[in-house]
Amino acid sequence: MPPPPLLALQDITHSYGGRPLLRDANLLIYPRERISLIGRNGTGKSTLMKMAAGYLIPEYGTRFVQPGTHFTYIPQEPDFGSAATAFDFLDGVYCRMHGVDHAPVYKIELALAEVGLTADLTIANLSGGQKRRLDLARVVLEEPDILLLDEPTNHLDLPSIDWLEQFIRNFAGAVVIISHDRTFLRNLTNSSLWIYHGQVRRFDAGFTEFEPWSEAIMEQEQSRAEKLDKLIAEETIWSVQGISARRKRNQGRLRRLQDMRQQKAGAIKRQTNLSMDIETGDESGWLVCEALHVHKSYGEKKVVQDFTARIKRGDKIGIIGANGAGKSTLIKIITGELSPDRGKIRLGSNLRLVQFDQGKTDLDPNQSVRDALCDKAGDFIEVKGKPRHYIGYLKEFLFDERQAQSIVKTLSGGERTRLLLAKTLAKSANVLVLDEPTNDLDMDTLDLLQDVLADFEGTLLLVSHDRDFLDRIVTSTLVFGEDGKITEYAGGYSDYRAQLALAAEEENAKNERRKAANHNKSAPPANDGGKADVPSKLSYQQQRALNLLPEKLEKLAAEIHDLENQLSDPDLYARDHGAFTKITTALNHARAELHTAEEQWLELEMLRDMIEKNRK
Repeated sequence: MPPPPLLALQDITHSYGGRPLLRDANLLIYPRERISLIGRNGTGKSTLMKMAAGYLIPEYGTRFVQPGTHFTYIPQEPDFGSAATAFDFLDGVYCRMHGVDHAPVYKIELALAEVGLTADLTIANLSGGQKRRLDLARVVLEEPDILLLDEPTNHLDLPSIDWLEQFIRNFAGAVVIISHDRTFLRNLTNSSLWIYHGQVRRFDAGFTEFEPWSEAIMEQEQSRAEKLDKLIAEETIWSVQGISARRKRNQGRLRRLQDMRQQKAGAIKRQTNLSMDIETGDESGWLVCEALHVHKSYGEKKVVQDFTARIKRGDKIGIIGANGAGKSTLIKIITGELSPDRGKIRLGSNLRLVQFDQGKTDLDPNQSVRDALCDKAGDFIEVKGKPRHYIGYLKEFLFDERQAQSIVKTLSGGERTRLLLAKTLAKSANVLVLDEPTNDLDMDTLDLLQDVLADFEGTLLLVSHDRDFLDRIVTSTLVFGEDGKITEYAGGYSDYRAQLALAAEEENAKNERRKAANHNKSAPPANDGGKADVPSKLSYQQQRALNLLPEKLEKLAAEIHDLENQLSDPDLYARDHGAFTKITTALNHARAELHTAEEQWLELEMLRDMIEKNRK
């Protein structure tokens, strides 16, 4: 029999600004659960989470909490009040929780050490990742039974997200997460709560299975809606058909992306031979940027060091690195806005650049959505040189007709991002720069953006911390390492991690071979009348190994030959990327094992020869 729930919300009905948001919604949270709370922006995810935390009272319905159950709610934007330092903030948290005047210093220091911070840090100077860590230090102090996280990865870089994932894995209580980051949810959650048309539906399986399940429900809803009055059902049908169609198209586009990645992998391998004098042809527009040994520093800080790459028309380049690593500087160099300290940059001709403004400064908060979109008078917007009615264009970005007259400042963060994307992507461009475009976007909008970028025939430079989005979009990834070193990997984030692991395995194999070679060099010198100090005969284990090694060498050689034949299939990478990666890994393992076995056989043969000579 399952344990009773720690929390139960029953028959919750709530509206916002007169608009129905939730109706007869239910939510159960059990001990140690890992739940993803999913839904479009504006469907009530944060509202439901605040009700669970007890911060918001529903209009109708009941909330039951097991006696003694404690909550910690981490909102999208941390609120540190008037606290000046990290210690001040946590001291206030502890005092409010226990009704005391001062917290034990050691408890504050332990909580901060758990999240990698120190007590004297000034809150005003903290980065986005450090602010999230400080807010999470409350979890260590409060020791809750339920942790509620609202968009915890927003504005975090990848190292911070990796740290956050490990922090949540180590948490002993139940966790509910609102997030658009598919990889984050796949890695951490095992149940899903989906808000759809005001109802909360539960799915007790990992997030990987969520989308097929939710799409099946949407298809059922569409079938029912088609039987209702057309005017009533119009918005539901349009919404469901759009989502389903996009997901089906995206499957084919992912296959096409694998072909592009295979081509990019070959280009990266040839990159070391780049010359500023070869393959000219700027007139044709194939070249976007060619960089050769580019360096850029600010004072003592090396931001870009010895960067070499060629970016061609149609490439979709992901750029990842810690906050402050130099991603924006690299983009400015690639697009010609900034000159390098050393090295050469050659730009293609007729480049038309459009950039997505992460700060949303291109939007006037006091304008209507219609006026913000249509810079010129009238009801039409120019989309890539052709006039489009603004209502139809807005619908493509998941707005409905009623929102056209809404004031920009009344829109949610996700809606403002969608509006800015609509405005940015309408412009005619052959080079598109998107700097963290996925912040505040829900999954349906991410699918929409993927759809738009897949159709974009120009060159894309994409800075993002969304690992799944990178996997779906880019042909190669530029990764910032230490001291401005930038390495290009074919494929998206997952491909980069796989190639990194493979390189580490190869390096380990080299180190093992190096150790074996050094061991042989340090063997004792000859000391018996000019004869080597060797045993009188091979040991049992040595003789057995010498007898078995020839057969092992033959088997490994045959295995390598078979794997190489499989990799010779030119369509394998595009047809089955997983099989390509698995075969490549197996081939490298087999080659390393063959090399080790050959060295072992050679050493034993040399030892046997020395023994034979000493006997004479």
